[in-house]
Amino acid sequence: MTYKERLAAIQSQMKGEGISAYIIPSADPHISEYVPDRYKCIEFASGFTGSAGTLVITQDFGGLWTDARYFVQANEQLQDTGFELVKLQAQGAPEYINWLAERLPEGATVAYDAKLISVGLAQQLEAMLSPLNIHLNSDRDYLDPIWLDRPELPTAPAYLLSEDVVGESMQSKMDRLRAALKKNRVEYHLISSLDDLAWLFNLRGSDVKCNPVVLSFALISQEKAILFINTTKLSEADQQALTAAGITLEAYDLVERAVASIPGNSILIDPKRNCYALYKQLPKEVRVIQDTNPTTYFKAVKNEVEVAHTRKTMVKDGVALTRFFIWLEENLGKEKITELSVAARLREFRAEQEGFVGESFDTISGYKAHGALPHYRVTPESDAELKADGLFLLDSGGQYTSGTTDITRVVSLGNLTEEEKIDYTLVLKGMIDGSTARYPKGSKGYQIDAISRKPLWDYARNYGHGTGHGVGFFLNVHEGPHVLNASPTAVDLELGMISSVEPGIYRNGKHGIRIENLVLTVPDEANEFGEFYTFEHLTMALIDTTPVKKDLLEAHQIKWLNEYHQQVLENLGPHLTEDELNWLKEKAKPI
Repeated sequence: MTYKERLAAIQSQMKGEGISAYIIPSADPHISEYVPDRYKCIEFASGFTGSAGTLVITQDFGGLWTDARYFVQANEQLQDTGFELVKLQAQGAPEYINWLAERLPEGATVAYDAKLISVGLAQQLEAMLSPLNIHLNSDRDYLDPIWLDRPELPTAPAYLLSEDVVGESMQSKMDRLRAALKKNRVEYHLISSLDDLAWLFNLRGSDVKCNPVVLSFALISQEKAILFINTTKLSEADQQALTAAGITLEAYDLVERAVASIPGNSILIDPKRNCYALYKQLPKEVRVIQDTNPTTYFKAVKNEVEVAHTRKTMVKDGVALTRFFIWLEENLGKEKITELSVAARLREFRAEQEGFVGESFDTISGYKAHGALPHYRVTPESDAELKADGLFLLDSGGQYTSGTTDITRVVSLGNLTEEEKIDYTLVLKGMIDGSTARYPKGSKGYQIDAISRKPLWDYARNYGHGTGHGVGFFLNVHEGPHVLNASPTAVDLELGMISSVEPGIYRNGKHGIRIENLVLTVPDEANEFGEFYTFEHLTMALIDTTPVKKDLLEAHQIKWLNEYHQQVLENLGPHLTEDELNWLKEKAKPI
């Protein structure tokens, strides 16, 4: 069945039931950023493979709403599918609701699958469409009848991590959570978000590509904790360990029944991380408190054990990257090297490191113009061959049992233009300034975002994505609640938080530049003006200095770059061969 035929089949079902519009979000029943194959609904319906977007289908139109990171990709992938790209003005905003409000007549019905829409989004739809006498139907799945080979839910094994890896027992985490519930005078708490569940139960698996999580739900009270999970995934020993910690195990698909019959009179749910289908099951007499999961805040602050493991993991990752760039330099022009083969080779180098589990996201391997696509995903059709010319952008990361990495480097392959050198240097300035900032306790991510952009703004340059995001510990590479972007997110940068700092410049059809390190919020100074924090650099890998225009750098930036490279040499040196170390010393010479 072609994509046009799938669109027609969906519209045929809609017409048969008098549905005016159908919404397909990028989500699963856990409102995940990355989803199991069974819930790759947008890809099935339209062919679009980006991780953010929404399809809206009317009886005579099919549109994909997505943001600037995916415009070029969407235009390519939506060709001949019957779907059109609708460009979002603001990343993540449900602008299609206004579009529906303007176009649908009174009495029209908008349908969606409540399992795939968050509580908050369902409430937005209700608030904006119901006053216009537009009806909502939340129990429609028009994909399942036509998705004949729809994947089943994953059944891969899951496992518990020991306290010496994660630094805190399940019981301690549960005590913290229950104290937060008591403080907020809430009897029950429903958790659907997979990374929160993985953190709380020290549980890991492989149900979602690149994210070591396990499909599950949890219902917590002061007296009881129920983990809804396919227990066949767990070893007998792990089941016994959970039971000994006071956890009751029940089947994954029994969560709706449990939610519908909770005996308490109040429940806390995160409206962004729970699906509307579960919310609808709550007894009407139960008071619902909507707020961020307490575990989301707990998880964001890494303990000393997690930080120590992460530092060691960054050394492993840096060794892998060093060996990769040596290989690239030695083999470019001698054998055919493409964006896909580069990604495969890098994975091989990472796989040589102890504790490597897999990639933390699909590697972004962008040569020349492909580097200008911030979330470029190379395919066999787009796979470009690398030549000794221009810039190559590599954004990649690894999942290790001892931590999660995310790093972007851009390297010169030769014959750079003046524009490429200036852009590269400005991005480097932004990364240095953002990641060396001193800031008062209570500062927010948008303040670091502005500091990182300032060197680019000075030259009238900018970028369309955020400057940074939180990163998990052997967990999701994108982790809240803190974020370094322009949105006024009211979350403090706290001691122990790990963030990325990754400014960029993108010139469509020419080149893209992004330089990214992970940093840890640490104490800096306390005086009569209060407490001040700064960042410790965690990422340990060479930054290419050949494209740098030194005259554009300020003295403190030159000093930082030279000292950082000395740190890289000291950390990676003991793990490299003599030849590898000599190569790195040459590349990391002070500028």
